[in-house]
Amino acid sequence: MIWWCKARAVPALAAVLAGTFAVGLLAGDGELPVPALRGQAGHFLLAHVITLFPAVSLLYGLGRGDLRTESVAARQLRGLDTGLALALAAAGATCGGLAHAAGQGSLALVLARNTAGYLGLALLAHPLVGHRPAAAALAGVPLLCSAAGWSPDGRPRPWAWPLHPAGSPAALAAVGLLLLTGAACALRDRQPPAALRLPAG
Repeated sequence: MIWWCKARAVPALAAVLAGTFAVGLLAGDGELPVPALRGQAGHFLLAHVITLFPAVSLLYGLGRGDLRTESVAARQLRGLDTGLALALAAAGATCGGLAHAAGQGSLALVLARNTAGYLGLALLAHPLVGHRPAAAALAGVPLLCSAAGWSPDGRPRPWAWPLHPAGSPAALAAVGLLLLTGAACALRDRQPPAALRLPAG
């Protein structure tokens, strides 16, 4: 367990999560100037981007181990990794709830929701493509949302869950689905991604 905590950089993950909330709350409604490719430009907040950091840090920790070896290890490392991601999502939800109760506004809830959504995407993508392509794919999500996630009336499109306001049931359902699907994908028996498989013979 000590080896696993070191390999996954668990203390660093906790620090990244805390830093994400601190920077997000300090930045407040600070916007990034991103042009819209479809529809019209909406409000693209710094909080829509920085919530990537816990998920990317998780992928970094997952990539520090040898997936070929870990896939046949006696200890159920997939369960530990999935539990770590879900624990980060729960910790983010706790931080967001406490910050909201302390008067930090709905932004705290958006930070918590988007952090959980990106963690779900990380769990989903890592078993399929490995940690580096998964991190690149995650980084493209806010870019895609900012460029094409706004409808002509200025509201976020249904699929652009990171852009939705804190009280959006659709965004909350999408994040819950991402977490559940990602956890199921991460826990199932699998071969390492094709790029990491040993050549036959």
